[in-house]
Amino acid sequence: MSAKMLATAGLTLNALVWGVSWWPFRLLQDRGLHPLWATALIYSFALVCLLAFRPRAWRGWLAQPQLWLLLVASGLTNVGFNWAVTVGDVVRAVLLFYLMPAWVVVLAWPMLGEKPTRGSLLRLLLALTGVVVVLKTPASPWPIPESLPDWLALMAGFCFALANILLRKLDQTTEASRMLAMFAGGAVMASLAALVGMAMGVVNAPPAPGLGWMGVALVVSFAFLVGNLGLQYGAARLSANATSLIMLSEVVFASVSAVVLGSGALSARTLMGGALILLASLLSVVSFSKH
Repeated sequence: MSAKMLATAGLTLNALVWGVSWWPFRLLQDRGLHPLWATALIYSFALVCLLAFRPRAWRGWLAQPQLWLLLVASGLTNVGFNWAVTVGDVVRAVLLFYLMPAWVVVLAWPMLGEKPTRGSLLRLLLALTGVVVVLKTPASPWPIPESLPDWLALMAGFCFALANILLRKLDQTTEASRMLAMFAGGAVMASLAALVGMAMGVVNAPPAPGLGWMGVALVVSFAFLVGNLGLQYGAARLSANATSLIMLSEVVFASVSAVVLGSGALSARTLMGGALILLASLLSVVSFSKH
């Protein structure tokens, strides 16, 4: 198998892991483990594995304090996405999460000095129109988030865009230090959110150790670790536009698996709004590939 085929397989594997991750998170929740605690465990496992193989990864933090911001942004991305797809409609949550092109236009100007172009404003308009279509229901007079999963998915998408911009700003740092920031973010931010949620009475304490939920958590942790390795391998060997196009397959994996297993709905409104959001994402990929 050629290097490009392996890289494509790695990226597709990562998209598959993220796309169907809602299912094991729901299995864990059925066994008493809240998605925030599950996220904390998964990324703690990944963090331990990284430090075992790259024990000097933390040294990059001394030279670049912005890695702390990457930690927060990456951590909140996982907090919002994993919680949203566990308790809400999976298709709706994934589509709202992929509002990233709109957030990139908003954030790139102050953070990267990239002024909005006509093309970027068009993508922003398309993405926002798609969100309006997805959010507007016959029961609501205004197209606003109507549930906790909606807000979580939107927050996760914003933080995902912020994390991607930070990765561009931090491209001079070592890959190990960036991975450390992202793994630590998932572990730390999910733990903090879970503790705050417990204090507010909206998150249950972790269940007592048991083979049932611990076995599922271990398998999911391993899957996320392998998926991340696939992402790192593939992204380093394929062009940015090819990587972005392959990663959009996450929407397909999530939507199909959710509809088949009865955890998501593909209404005409969702399909129309989702098409506009995905079109904005595809135009972003094409635009980036021309630079």
